[in-house]
Amino acid sequence: MSLELSVIVLAAGMGTRMKSALPKVMHKVAGKPMVNHVIDTAAKLCAAKTMVVVGPDMPKLIETVSPHPTFEQTDRLGTAHAVLAAKDGLAGLSGNVLVLYADSPLFTAETLERLVAAREAGDHAVAVLGFRPDDPAGYGRLVTDPASGELLAIVEDKECDAAQRALNFCNSGVMCFRAEDMLTTLEAIDNANAKGEFYLTDAVAVSRAHGKSCVAIEVDEQETLGVNSRAQLAVAEVIMQDRLRKAAMEDGATLIDPASVFLCADTKLGRDVIVEPNVVFGPGVTVGDNVVIKAFSHLESCVVGEAADIGPYARLRPGAEIGAGARVGNFVEIKKAIVEDGAKVNHLSYIGDARVGAKANIGAGTITCNYDGYRKQHTDIGAGAFIGSNSALVAPVEIGDGAIVGAGSTITGKVEADALTLTRAERIEKAGWAAKFREKMHALTGKK
Repeated sequence: MSLELSVIVLAAGMGTRMKSALPKVMHKVAGKPMVNHVIDTAAKLCAAKTMVVVGPDMPKLIETVSPHPTFEQTDRLGTAHAVLAAKDGLAGLSGNVLVLYADSPLFTAETLERLVAAREAGDHAVAVLGFRPDDPAGYGRLVTDPASGELLAIVEDKECDAAQRALNFCNSGVMCFRAEDMLTTLEAIDNANAKGEFYLTDAVAVSRAHGKSCVAIEVDEQETLGVNSRAQLAVAEVIMQDRLRKAAMEDGATLIDPASVFLCADTKLGRDVIVEPNVVFGPGVTVGDNVVIKAFSHLESCVVGEAADIGPYARLRPGAEIGAGARVGNFVEIKKAIVEDGAKVNHLSYIGDARVGAKANIGAGTITCNYDGYRKQHTDIGAGAFIGSNSALVAPVEIGDGAIVGAGSTITGKVEADALTLTRAERIEKAGWAAKFREKMHALTGKK
C-alpha cells in the first residue's frame, strides 16, 4: 500500500431488528462498540483520515466516534447516498478511499490491506471484497472475467439469471475506490430500482461504462459477518473471543479452558500468565508477567503486577492496582485501591478507596468502611501492618507502618506505627447458664 488512504465508515442504519434504544453499531463485541472495532482497524492501516456517516438524532454515536469527523445522512436512501453524505470530506482526496460498515466488526487489517493493494496494483477504479458462502442465496453475485479476473458486474440476487445465480462469489459490501474518480462515479449512480435507492454496488457498472476497470478479491466468509440482530451479535462475540484467546496464547499466556475465559478487545496479558477456567476480563485490564488468575474471578479497569496471585472468586473493580507478588484471595473485592508489592488480602474482604502498604496482611473479613452516605473517604494501611480478622476500618483512617490491629476491632482515626490497637467489648461468662436455658426452653416447647 503506497498511496494515501482515507476511510469512510457507514453507521447511519437504524438497526430496528436489534430492538434497542441504542444505535446498533454501539452494541459491544468483546467490550468495545462495533463502530470502534471498525475505526481501530482503520487506524492499523494508518488511514490519513477516517470519517463516519451517522443518521439523524445520534448524539451518543457522534460522541463515541469522536474525534473523527461525522456527516449526517438525513434521509436513508441507500449506501451510495450515505457515502455522498460525506461529500465535503471526500473533496480533494487522493489515493484510496475505503468504504467500511460499522456493523461489520470482524474484518482484519490484513484483509483490508490486500484489498487496497489489489486496487493499486491494477490502478482499478473500484476493488470489491467478495466471499464464497455455502449458500449464496440472498447475496449479490460478483461476476468476473475468467481470463483477466476483472470484476464485470455486481448483480443483486433477485436480478440474477440462471447462470449468475449458480455463482457463489458474493459481495461483502466493502469497497475501495480510486479517490480521484470517486465523487464523479457516485454522482452518476441513479435510483432506477425497485426500492428507489442509490446503491453503492452500481459504482462498478458506472466505472465500467466509462472504460475503467474493477477487481474483486476473496476473503473468508467469517470476516464478512454483518450484525443486524442480537443473535448475530452473539455470533460475532463468539468469533471475536476465539481470536482474542488464540492471540493471548500465542503471546505466551496459558488459558487452561479457553472457551470459558472471556476477554475484552483491550485486555493485555503478560507472558507466563495462567488463567484458570471461568474468568471474565472487562475493559481496561493489564496483567503483568507470571500472574496466576484463579477460577471465577472478574477483573475490570485494573492493573495487576507481575507474579501476583488473584482468586479464586476475586473481583477487581475499576481503579484497583495490585502490586508485584501481592495476593488477592477468594471472595475479596478491591475497588479504587492500591495493594502494594507483597501485600496479602486473602479472604472475604472489601478494600475500597484505600492503600494497602507493601507486605501488609489483611485478615479475613476485614472491611474498609469508605462511604458515609455522601462521600467516599480514604483508608491508608502502612507497610508491614497486620489487620486482624473481622476488623472494620472506618474511613478516614490511617494505620501506621508495622502496626497491629486486633481481630474484631472497629478502628477510626490514626494508629501510630508499630502500635497495637484493638477495640473489644468485655467478655462475660456465666457458668451453667446454657444448660438452664435449654431446660427452660424444653419445658416451654417440649423440644429437646
